[in-house]
Amino acid sequence: MPNSSPRSADTNAAAPEPARRFLSGLLGVQSAELPAAIGGLAMFFLLFTGYFLLRPVRETMGIAGGVENLQWLFTGTFIATLAAIPLFGWVASKASRRRILPWTYGFFATNLLAFAAAITVQPDNPWIARAFYIWLSVFNLLTISVAWSVLADLFALSQAKRLFALMAAGASAGGLTGPMLSVLLVGPLGIGGLMLLGTAFLLASAGAALWLLRWRDRHPLSPEETSQRRLPLGGNPFAGFTTVLRSRYLLGIAAFVVLLASVTTFLYFEQARMVELYFPVREDQTRVFGLLDSIVQTLAILTQLFLTGRIVRRLGLVVLLTLVPVVMVFGFLWLALAPTFAVFAIVMVTRRAGEYALARPGREMLFTVVPADAKYKAKNVIDTAVYRGADAVSAWVRTGVDALAGHPAVVAVMGAALALAWAATGAALARAQQRMAPDSDT
Repeated sequence: MPNSSPRSADTNAAAPEPARRFLSGLLGVQSAELPAAIGGLAMFFLLFTGYFLLRPVRETMGIAGGVENLQWLFTGTFIATLAAIPLFGWVASKASRRRILPWTYGFFATNLLAFAAAITVQPDNPWIARAFYIWLSVFNLLTISVAWSVLADLFALSQAKRLFALMAAGASAGGLTGPMLSVLLVGPLGIGGLMLLGTAFLLASAGAALWLLRWRDRHPLSPEETSQRRLPLGGNPFAGFTTVLRSRYLLGIAAFVVLLASVTTFLYFEQARMVELYFPVREDQTRVFGLLDSIVQTLAILTQLFLTGRIVRRLGLVVLLTLVPVVMVFGFLWLALAPTFAVFAIVMVTRRAGEYALARPGREMLFTVVPADAKYKAKNVIDTAVYRGADAVSAWVRTGVDALAGHPAVVAVMGAALALAWAATGAALARAQQRMAPDSDT
């Protein structure tokens, strides 16, 4: 098959119509890449709409079991993640790269249908609620990780710098739409109905991913890449673990994720504590979670659409990977001095919006320079087992510090130290990626 890269396609094609030229310029992408950008945006929008449709339910179920017991749910999530990794590794070793995402999403869609039936039959069963909390926490990381794996596999680094933030805007748009649908539809549909609707969004996201794969087939980066994508990755179900352990670069990404997850967990526990303290009514708790989600996603989508791509092209990847951690250092210190809900809300919103708009696209760009098997297997281990392991450990650390110190300011200072280490790790990774794949405009 002849080479037909986006650059050559854009050169050989007729001049784009004014609307397409204007939209490409506004979004900072090449005209030939615009369909791919829209396809990736749609994939994330559908996936995140389905997830955030169900997230308020998960958060309410977590508080219902008692904030003092959240560390057990985090531990259960980590154990479930460890159990899921060999299964995903087996699928990744046997299925062709183009089938990994549809098979994974199909499996989770079947799970959701089973939960919808169970919750309809026994709506007050606490074990179903706990199982769903753990399941959705695994579902969240694994499905998002696989989606980003596909993008890291399909696009070169130079394209990733133009497209990843724009595609991630679909995630923020879905994160904004999902909670609104949850609030509007939980009454008429019930929890089981929301799960059925979430299943439909998940399957539609898989359809958008397949369309994106077909677009890449029509515009290959190299003559042999389409045929290579039809082959399985091979290896064993645990290859992701050994690949990470053998690579200093991947271990660095794992450390970045551990620090990110630890900062997130510290804030998550503080969020649960403050929401329980200030909003004792369950319906009010759900509204607060939905409002925070809406603010976060609105800020993130505006940044992703118009700023992130330009920041990475002009200031470099190091800014994407360090800006949020540096801001969090000051945020935690502010929270130590003024531990009020208003201050916490500002810090939490800033952290989450910054992660979606800056840190996450930057982190995914790190994987564009690793081999194909690492983009799926090793990346999945880092995004799921490493992340949830850090969640579980930091949850127990947070619980222990609370028991020993008895003052939120101590936890905030610890959070500032973690954020500082997070920033240093991000800067080192940005320099390492530059050495592995020097920047270019090709």
